[in-house]
Amino acid sequence: MPTAIAVTSADLVLPPTDPQTPPAAVLPAPDTRPLDATLADVRRLLDQHGHLVVVCPDSVPPATARRLHSVRSLLESDRIAIVRTGLPPLGTAVLVRQLRQLSVCDFSPGVLAAAARLLAHYVYAGAVLGSVARLDHVPVGLTSHVKGWLPGAHFAVLAGPAPQLVRIGSGGTGSSGGSRSSGGSDALTGPEFTTDLVLARGQLATDWPTTVLAPGWRVRAVQEAALPESSPGWWGTGKLVEFAAYLPDLPVLHQLVSSVRRETCHWCRMELIGDRCGFCGAPLAGAAEPAATPG
Repeated sequence: MPTAIAVTSADLVLPPTDPQTPPAAVLPAPDTRPLDATLADVRRLLDQHGHLVVVCPDSVPPATARRLHSVRSLLESDRIAIVRTGLPPLGTAVLVRQLRQLSVCDFSPGVLAAAARLLAHYVYAGAVLGSVARLDHVPVGLTSHVKGWLPGAHFAVLAGPAPQLVRIGSGGTGSSGGSRSSGGSDALTGPEFTTDLVLARGQLATDWPTTVLAPGWRVRAVQEAALPESSPGWWGTGKLVEFAAYLPDLPVLHQLVSSVRRETCHWCRMELIGDRCGFCGAPLAGAAEPAATPG
């Protein structure tokens, strides 16, 4: 039975890319479902699947994160991994779908949970925004903040793997927006591997992701999805088109995860990849610790 993948809201569940991709469980916010009901839901998932990996965005309300930790504590279960991610909503949904794809493979629950950090580096998540005046999750220069108040200003922003921002002018021309330039003034540095692109349209009327971004990044295919409910809050405006480029093929994802050396967590004995256990959060034994601050 594959490891269960869960999310904190239904808008983080994208349609499957193939019939083998299992669904994701949704653990609603504390104000929409009582604690006893959530405990019963999680206990049922553990009985059916053995282990549970919950993808929890860093931007969720503190009460939602507390609920997840309370459930794990009350069930006294070491079979629940709470994986945090700083990706924007659509990028998080892409990551969740990739974990769903990998859950049917021959990976242990520990490797699957730890793979979330690895895969996040291969998701190019961004948006075209009508304003960056209230954008808090991506570094924005003062000039861009000022220009963000101007009528008709459009910005292309990349939140990860590395933050970038460019201003898009009329007719597809642009000028550097402040955080980082990518060579061309109206270009975002894209992946050097084959990707698909998923986009979700908000209240901004622009075809820039399909007419400029996709050809520039040599995207193989473009799909559209519903805009996650949390996207306007994350990006600071409802005038946006969110996008995410990602590795779409399961064999490639499988090879990527398989190529990383596997270790055993010295604390909970779960298998892991990378430098931190996805279940207990313990760092890899022998990993370099930050130097102590004098005084």
